[in-house]
Amino acid sequence: MAETLPFTLLPPEEGKVELLVTPEARFCNLTNSIHGGWIMTMLDTAMSLAAQTTLAPGELCPSHETSAKFVRPIFVDSGVMRVIGHVVSRGRTIITLEGRIENSQGGLYAHGTSTCLILREKQ
Repeated sequence: MAETLPFTLLPPEEGKVELLVTPEARFCNLTNSIHGGWIMTMLDTAMSLAAQTTLAPGELCPSHETSAKFVRPIFVDSGVMRVIGHVVSRGRTIITLEGRIENSQGGLYAHGTSTCLILREKQ
């Protein structure tokens, strides 16, 4: 995925991940703003990676549900964006997450929530 939608992963903390992404013209829609699918994928990626920081060996965490709210459009010239994912709650079977896309000044462009299922690998 990082080859298709490039990002830089900053050093993760348990329960928190931050990505740096630069919008590209190839991700624009007909209104010349960045397509919502790119925005949702970036949020889903950051939140899923944050969930993975809480896993024990042998656990997997596929996304169960993800939603996004678009606050303002992202354009190619919006510059480097920060995509932040963090764990709100980590139970035995479900991880609840929140995510944000901000510009370098902290302005909010999109935010979302996600839940991931916690599964054990079959031995």
